[in-house]
Amino acid sequence: MRRRGAGRVAVAALLGVNLVLPTRPEPVAAAGFVEAYPVTAAAMRAAGPPYADWAADGRRFLTFDTRGDGRAVEVFGDLAGADRIAVLVPGVGSTLADFDRGLGGVARRAPAVQAGQLYRELRATAPAARVAVLAWLGYDPPDGVLTAAGGGSARRGAAGLVVLLRELAARRPAATITLVGHSYGALVVSLAAADAPVQVTDVVTLGGVGAGVQHADDLPGRRRFWAAEAPSDWIRRVPAVRLLGLGFGRRPGDEAFGARPLPVGGVAGHDGYLAPGSATLVAAATVVLGGFDAVALGGSDAVVLGGSDAGRGGDAR
Repeated sequence: MRRRGAGRVAVAALLGVNLVLPTRPEPVAAAGFVEAYPVTAAAMRAAGPPYADWAADGRRFLTFDTRGDGRAVEVFGDLAGADRIAVLVPGVGSTLADFDRGLGGVARRAPAVQAGQLYRELRATAPAARVAVLAWLGYDPPDGVLTAAGGGSARRGAAGLVVLLRELAARRPAATITLVGHSYGALVVSLAAADAPVQVTDVVTLGGVGAGVQHADDLPGRRRFWAAEAPSDWIRRVPAVRLLGLGFGRRPGDEAFGARPLPVGGVAGHDGYLAPGSATLVAAATVVLGGFDAVALGGSDAVVLGGSDAGRGGDAR
């Protein structure tokens, strides 16, 4: 609990200062959110283990598709009633087979685990807020760094993500949406933000490989752009170059990019940003909840959050 409290204090200083088909994209839930759940549950039961177990456990999916590397979009919380929505996009190597167990069997790498951690942090921070988190494996990420260099997967993923965002905006016009991209997923959410509806207010990158532009101000729209990059993250060794259509340019975590920095205390390596006890997890939840107002008490780590509507919004869903 002490470590959790320290994380909440650390985040606010920085926030206060900076305050299911082969041919994608397609509508992810054209029939509606609630209506999609029994359809995907039936598909998971038909697919057998482990997916049938997901359905038996009552987990809810907007998309489930076993073809190729697979697709899955899992919903945490009541999406139909949410006022604050976060969409988490994973990076290179993510497949349906690893959606729940993580690359190499490492749970902290799993999109479902990361989205679940963020959802639980949101509920712990603001129990009365109506929140939902989506683990969005709605595209085919590259299999490795070399195949990722061209950025084609990111562009296709961004186009598919925009379809979902417009659907969310149409069904929840009063909600605010935060995009959270990890690694290569940072490029996907940054590209999607260019065509996203106004309900998308914030873009958060975690160990981001690039954003498709050289500076945060080059991104269209009036969205807040945040970045976390831990000192121990190997992404720092990726060259910040773009030549003949290859490469991603300056990393969002590079100070010269101009993103609003998020704290990285307690983050180990490339996959620990949303792990329990990390300051970045607390920060990401604060961004989703709109907690930008803060009063510095002195020093870079001493702050009290205030002026946010993070705890409002009626009963928890």
